[in-house]
Amino acid sequence: MVEPQVGGSYSELRDLAQWAEDQGIDAFARSDHFLDQDDSAPSTDALTTYGGLAEATNSIQLVVLVTPLTFRHPAVIAKTATTLDEMSGGRFALGVGTGWMQSEHDAFGLDLPPLAERFDRLGETLGYVRAAFTSNEGFAGRYYHLDPIDVLPRPTNVPIVVGGGGPKKTPTYAGQFADEYNLFVTDRPALEERIGVMRSAAAAAGRSADAVTVSLAGPVVVAADEASYRAVLERRGARRGQTADEYEAFLEHLNVPHGTPEAASASIELLRSIGIGRYYVQEFRDLASIDTSALARSYSILRS
Repeated sequence: MVEPQVGGSYSELRDLAQWAEDQGIDAFARSDHFLDQDDSAPSTDALTTYGGLAEATNSIQLVVLVTPLTFRHPAVIAKTATTLDEMSGGRFALGVGTGWMQSEHDAFGLDLPPLAERFDRLGETLGYVRAAFTSNEGFAGRYYHLDPIDVLPRPTNVPIVVGGGGPKKTPTYAGQFADEYNLFVTDRPALEERIGVMRSAAAAAGRSADAVTVSLAGPVVVAADEASYRAVLERRGARRGQTADEYEAFLEHLNVPHGTPEAASASIELLRSIGIGRYYVQEFRDLASIDTSALARSYSILRS
């Protein structure tokens, strides 16, 4: 998962997606922001770039994590998603969230309603998109409506991803509507609580909770041997004003895969045991500075 709002061109994004596909990675994800909080680095539009990546790649899944509902009307979201589905041969996954960055909305003159309203709009957006994808019954809500028409073309396969860290509404919507529920790394009690809410909501909606993949996004801190791993801990810990041991405890608390191959494997198995089915390795830096050789070593360790 990359964050192009901190800097990056389409060609750099394309090269990274092609690299990820060549590595055999399951999915390539990016955020959807128009600018970063602190600067004005070049930032591309997420859904437009996926039109290019649909043509530039062949097999990797293309995931947006996540598009804010404040950027686009649900009709535009649904139509764009089905178009990307056709262009990619069923490889696009649509992530939707409430939006949150006030400075971004202020800069572009976009409305950012109060959080409670945004959550209400999120529920309606998900209901609208699901109706557009699967039925001709239409949708009627307080904020959005869709006439009972056939919205064509129907997608062949557009998984809906609901992303966010809230303890109640986000996992509830995920259980009701999503194929994937995405969170950032957090502590185990919070993970278990949110997964439990999602599963209960799925059951109440007559859906199988097992049909909803739970995914995490976050860093990995892995190295081939103990000495190399300790060096990484010391370097990264120093950036946070922490000792190596303090930084390692921080990683452990947030369930970040870390350590030598054996320890990293144990981290992954722990995540699997509490219901996590996918982990997005998040690279929060400008695209030009991402070291794919270092990433390749990390993925090799994780696979082992």
